[in-house]
Amino acid sequence: MRPSLTTAAASLSRQQLLRIQRCLPPVWRNAAPAQEPPQPPASSFSPASLSSILFSCAAHRAHRPGEQVHARAVTLGLAAHPSVLPRIASFYIAVGDLPAARSAVEQAARKARAFPWNLLIWSYAGDRLWKDVVMAYVRMLALGVDTDRYTYPSLLRACGELGELTIGRKIDHRIRRSRYDLDMYVWNALVGMYVKCGELEDAQRVFDEMSVRDVVSWNTMVSGYASAGMWAEAFQLLQRVPGANIVTWNAVAAGNLKAGNYDEVIRLLSQMRNRHGPGVDSVSVLIALKACAKSGYLRIGRELHGVSVRLYFDRLECVVNSLITMYSRCRMMSSAVLLFTMCSIQSITAWNSLLAGFAFMDQVEEASLLFREMIGSGVCPNDVTVLTMLSLVARFGHLCHGRELHCYILRHGLGGSKLLQNSLVDMYSKSRHMRASRIVFGQMECRDKHAYTSLILGYGMQREGHLSLKLFDEMIANSIEPDHVTMVAVLSACSYSGLVTQGQLLFAKMFAVFGIAPRVEHFSCMVDLYSREGLLKVSEEIIDKMPFQPTAAMLATLIEACLIHGNTEIGKRTAKKLLAMRTNNPGHYKLISNTYISAKCWPELAKVRSLMSMMDLTMVPSHSLLESEYDICLVEQDDGLNDGAHCDLSDRITDTDSSSSEEAKSSEAFGG
Repeated sequence: MRPSLTTAAASLSRQQLLRIQRCLPPVWRNAAPAQEPPQPPASSFSPASLSSILFSCAAHRAHRPGEQVHARAVTLGLAAHPSVLPRIASFYIAVGDLPAARSAVEQAARKARAFPWNLLIWSYAGDRLWKDVVMAYVRMLALGVDTDRYTYPSLLRACGELGELTIGRKIDHRIRRSRYDLDMYVWNALVGMYVKCGELEDAQRVFDEMSVRDVVSWNTMVSGYASAGMWAEAFQLLQRVPGANIVTWNAVAAGNLKAGNYDEVIRLLSQMRNRHGPGVDSVSVLIALKACAKSGYLRIGRELHGVSVRLYFDRLECVVNSLITMYSRCRMMSSAVLLFTMCSIQSITAWNSLLAGFAFMDQVEEASLLFREMIGSGVCPNDVTVLTMLSLVARFGHLCHGRELHCYILRHGLGGSKLLQNSLVDMYSKSRHMRASRIVFGQMECRDKHAYTSLILGYGMQREGHLSLKLFDEMIANSIEPDHVTMVAVLSACSYSGLVTQGQLLFAKMFAVFGIAPRVEHFSCMVDLYSREGLLKVSEEIIDKMPFQPTAAMLATLIEACLIHGNTEIGKRTAKKLLAMRTNNPGHYKLISNTYISAKCWPELAKVRSLMSMMDLTMVPSHSLLESEYDICLVEQDDGLNDGAHCDLSDRITDTDSSSSEEAKSSEAFGG
């Protein structure tokens, strides 16, 4: 039998084929083939070969070839094969096409096993797409695919992150009904899910049912009690941990830090060192440094600095940044600057930490110089840097610096940040440049309550209360729920503009309509509102009946109103309450003295002046009697009343409005 041409050609060497090709006429070489080369038979594409090709395509992120192999698997009816389907899902996950991976897995319907679905769930969990994790699980059950024990850890974590306690309980019952031989991962995931959902009793029940526990199990329960503020239970459980490691202690310390128990954080760190010797790690030092920064414990902070040097933690950027923040918060800027200059690498986080320190100390010029030095050093400021500067400018009304920052934001394309836009609106409003504030507000694609609150406050400070009320109504019409800060702003606007009726209605609506419990700031606004209009008895009744202790500013506002309207009786009673507070503000004692002079109470006046001499208080001239307390520049008065209470509230609004940016700055400063 004669061999075929294909067999003969395969037996020739490459050099022989080239020699034959040179002998062929050019016409033959350029001629098109008479027919397409024969396709290999379908039997040559086995599940194993398709799986191997898909694995290679996933490894090389070859999107187009992988799709072609998928299409061939579909035409051959092998797309749902147990060895091919996982490779198809893995390929699409590798190239980042999760919708295609889900479509491929769903098309297999009941033919698919749990493994391809697990791949899909794991990929969603890796990208923190918790809702997609739960939806994939629901779809998996709807198609009749049985789960296995590898499905549950990521699924339970998703339920914990989303707070889906109902779905979590159903999964718990399903696990127990299926009688799986649960491994440690599933048990820990169950405990973690209940802890995340705040169901510590159920978490403790599952924890007690575990025949074997590892360090993750103990840490989850300890941190759960600590996060819930159940310190006795957390510490009791901590003493039972067999060979408790640093992670367990850090979990309790971090929970105390989150709850504001800074003394407990320091005590735990001391016990850690006594129990573990030098076993404290950098996380322990970071937690303790943050506690010192929040509470102003300079001596302990310096000791932690020494510990960091001995354990070589001072080489870590996050520790250095925390030390800079600690010294700044303890008002030791010289040490913070010295530490910053000694940094081998001055990262953007280190610059932000020092800048936040100057902002905390209200050193505007130093912060501005540092900002310029930062730009001159070639370090590009980020959102946290600009937010820090904007909040500082807004506090002190330095419009020139604010405009420079606005130009920098526009020049470097940072204007799309929602936080920056809110900060710009707030800065212009507090600088009484309402036209620029309204322009920035109009350019925002998505306006939230922070932007509305800044505008409401700004118009209120300009005594344009009707515009503030119009903005408040617009905010409600846009389904934006106000918070307690918004109510302070709108009540303050009513007070500035003398809108007594509107202020009364809004104060009544706070709890009845918006579900906001009145705070001392809201009562302060109402006292100021009534005092401005001469309703002094109503103001006194509010102070006497409100469920809070009156502030010194609130009493001072009423005393000054009594002096203006000539009501000596209420003035004397209020002056007695203010005198009992023993404040350090000379302006308060001047108000009390003027009240006693107006009422001709000379013995009381002598006692006040004697008390002032004992406290070594001296009168400082100022535009307003309360200006020295609040350290702000007040708007000019036309009715004689000071704006102390309002300015105090506006400062609080600044702090609250910038809460998200303050969190971002804190995270940046502590290396988080």
